[in-house]
Amino acid sequence: GARSSAEAGVAWRGTRAVSSAMTATGVRRIVVVSAAPIGTVASPGRPNPPRRDPGDGFLMGRLATPVVRAALRKHYADLARMEDVLRAGSLDWTVVRPPRLTDKPLTADYRTAYDRNIRGGAFASRADVAHLMLRVLGEPESVGHTVGIAN
Repeated sequence: GARSSAEAGVAWRGTRAVSSAMTATGVRRIVVVSAAPIGTVASPGRPNPPRRDPGDGFLMGRLATPVVRAALRKHYADLARMEDVLRAGSLDWTVVRPPRLTDKPLTADYRTAYDRNIRGGAFASRADVAHLMLRVLGEPESVGHTVGIAN
């Protein structure tokens, strides 16, 4: 993903290129990392997303998420377009949506939910996100879904 606002666009463009290469070579399965607030971010493919994620509690949905979404507007627009690329394509995709990432070690003791965020979930370790990404590769029920994760 983008490390600065100037780099915004790298996620959706990169995903488009990877998806094209995968389709051309017959590779079907892709798992990507997005971000928890993306379900409420408008994009060309989803111009009218829900105002609040069903997994967010009062404080997260009405206070924290709108503030963070405004601060990271360009980054989140990029990730929303990345998800559009996957939804519009023919790959077997899963999007993992963590909240704030930490450098804590792997616990393998995290909560997940399909197509929504995790209530009360403010953090997820990078190691646990990677663990989940490897796990969902073998879970056909995750294809075509977003998966919220939080420690």
